[in-house]
Amino acid sequence: MPELPEVETVARGLRRMLPGTRLVRAELRRRDIARIGAADWPRLEGLEWGAVERAGKYLLFTLRRRTPRGQGRPAWRLMIHLGMTGQLRISQAGEAEPAHTHAIFYLENGNQLRFQDPRRFGRLGLLPLDEETDIAEADARLGVAPGREPLEIGEAEFIELFRGSQAPIKSALLDQKRLRGVGNIYADESLHRAGIAPRARGISRPRLLRLRRELRAVLRAAIRAGGSSVSDYVNSEGERGWFQMQHRVYGREGQPCRQCGAKLRRVEISGRSAHYCPQCQRLG
Repeated sequence: MPELPEVETVARGLRRMLPGTRLVRAELRRRDIARIGAADWPRLEGLEWGAVERAGKYLLFTLRRRTPRGQGRPAWRLMIHLGMTGQLRISQAGEAEPAHTHAIFYLENGNQLRFQDPRRFGRLGLLPLDEETDIAEADARLGVAPGREPLEIGEAEFIELFRGSQAPIKSALLDQKRLRGVGNIYADESLHRAGIAPRARGISRPRLLRLRRELRAVLRAAIRAGGSSVSDYVNSEGERGWFQMQHRVYGREGQPCRQCGAKLRRVEISGRSAHYCPQCQRLG
């Protein structure tokens, strides 16, 4: 599943291409992937793309009405979650349409923004906006996870998120009500860099502070590398990311740890896999 770095990479690509561009038409081919607002897609015709944002693993778009004087007021809020196999790509006019294309946004320059998702775990949502709309409330209605952003959270608040938790630290990191955007890849990678075993509980304050530093560092490094392409992920231009070349533990069970040489292991914790080094990562 695309995690924070992959979704941020897609968002950055779309920020270069979409804002200020007119949307000629929006076509929703599968209503079952629309969390809310499936009947409203025809009303997007002629609107202009505004802000492109990311919240955790969610892509958020503002569509606005054009006015003779220029930029108009926000009219709609669009949410796209890529799920496990979703891709959101800009395609040139005439480019072959891949299978499992469930939504298409036709742009005024002839290009198309296509959402494809073979496994259909991705979700779309659409809500109207007016001058009274609270954007945070609209995003919550669209299903955006309420957790804090890992790249923005301060030390004290990070400590408070995990203080007294009896859940294994790997499970706590994946809880989108605490932190949003962290999934299996970057939880495993940050825990290895922080020297914390995925089953550890009751983490001390100094070790939590180190985990925050390592988590932020690994997320930023992954963004610089364009994300991790371990299965279907590509960016908005169809290019793969390269951070998988820097993975220390994720997907490397049975291989030697790049830090100490011990054989890496994989275990299941609350139904999710965890990759770790039994030598470098400790419980206490």
